[in-house]
Amino acid sequence: MIRMPLASASLLAIAISLAGCGEDKAPATQAATPATATENAAPAAGKVDEAAAKAVVNHYADLALAVFSDAASTGKALQSAVDALLADPSEATLKAAREAWLAARVPYMQSEVFRFGNPVVDEWEGQLNAWPLDEGLIDYVADDYQHALGNPGAQANIIANTEIQVGEDKIDVTEINGELLASLNELGGSEANVATGYHAIEFLLWGQDLNGTNPGAGERPYTDYVVGEGATGGHNERRRAFLKAATDLLVSDLNDMVEQWKDGVEGNYRSELVADSGENGLRKMLFGMGSLSLGELAGERMKVALEANSTEDEHDCFSDNTHNSHFYNGKGIRNVYLGEYKKVDGTTLTGPSLSELVAKADAQADTTLKADLQDTEAKLQALVDSAEKNNVHFDQLIAADNAEGQQLVRDAIAALVKQTGAIEQAAGKLGISDLNPDTADHEF
Repeated sequence: MIRMPLASASLLAIAISLAGCGEDKAPATQAATPATATENAAPAAGKVDEAAAKAVVNHYADLALAVFSDAASTGKALQSAVDALLADPSEATLKAAREAWLAARVPYMQSEVFRFGNPVVDEWEGQLNAWPLDEGLIDYVADDYQHALGNPGAQANIIANTEIQVGEDKIDVTEINGELLASLNELGGSEANVATGYHAIEFLLWGQDLNGTNPGAGERPYTDYVVGEGATGGHNERRRAFLKAATDLLVSDLNDMVEQWKDGVEGNYRSELVADSGENGLRKMLFGMGSLSLGELAGERMKVALEANSTEDEHDCFSDNTHNSHFYNGKGIRNVYLGEYKKVDGTTLTGPSLSELVAKADAQADTTLKADLQDTEAKLQALVDSAEKNNVHFDQLIAADNAEGQQLVRDAIAALVKQTGAIEQAAGKLGISDLNPDTADHEF
């Protein structure tokens, strides 16, 4: 979701409680509070050796380069699959394009841990992964479509029109290209107006998921991309142009981010990061881990949907891929702490890690955080298993009458909140005692 930076409150001042999800829902689980952990913690350690810190930060940049490079390469594969779909629309080419989109999400979701501490990523992210979106801005929707209240562009339907009206303004959308689509993001001041990125492409490949909290994803037919006999959906030339433009823009944006993390490039973001102090680099790493863990993943992506039983707030809602998005967000946090990343080619990149620094300062703090990261991964894996083994996806887990499913989600949230406390404790051992990970205004 595109959002302005929020004032952060330290997790150490927040009681961890998942109560308040509504009286009709299953009782919330409780986790040991970071405040309790703080009471028993030793005083913060002094600063770490600068050379050791710099080595960890430089490897962190290597991790970023690797994951963004994988996001770019899988984005290129998605682009090729979309081109094949448009060249010869069929069940097979639509299926291949969907599979390419799913594959592209794996490295991209592991990249989001680099967002919060690095402005170059956070400012760029909105054009690629903004959500939830009012899909009526883009294309046809069901008659009972529920859009964001007060959104003037919620049913503009760019594909069906060459001119759209938003309030008093008329906007010429005759020529669909990446520049136009990017300019329409947050149209009329509404964050729900999203015309670019993974989720716009997801909607164009799957269509609306009209199943609510019942089984099933979107079922857009391949004939929505056929021109001439057998075509469905209407305005297919414009739909084809929209999908092509959105996919090409995604690839361009991903390539741009790869450039920011290349080594030895004067003036790119990596050059600034590694020129800064080791302590500042470590702070960015830990802040990114904590903020993705707490405010974004536990809060925006899970707690919001759970409390409202809202499939509209599900992350990968058209494809029913939310379980994997959450899992790989969690994997990204663990990658940064352990200094490792498994690339799409199957090889693993390793190097100097935060874990090694923390272990040297306080072995127990390192052991605790690694155990919490492992537990979180297990809780997120339970969401994956529910979807892939039992065919009960995230949108079904959050249903108002699914107490067992809701508990799986609560368990994952509790694990994420608990691990954020351990991240702050580890930061303190490195002399960073005021980490203040972003809560996104959520209370836990």
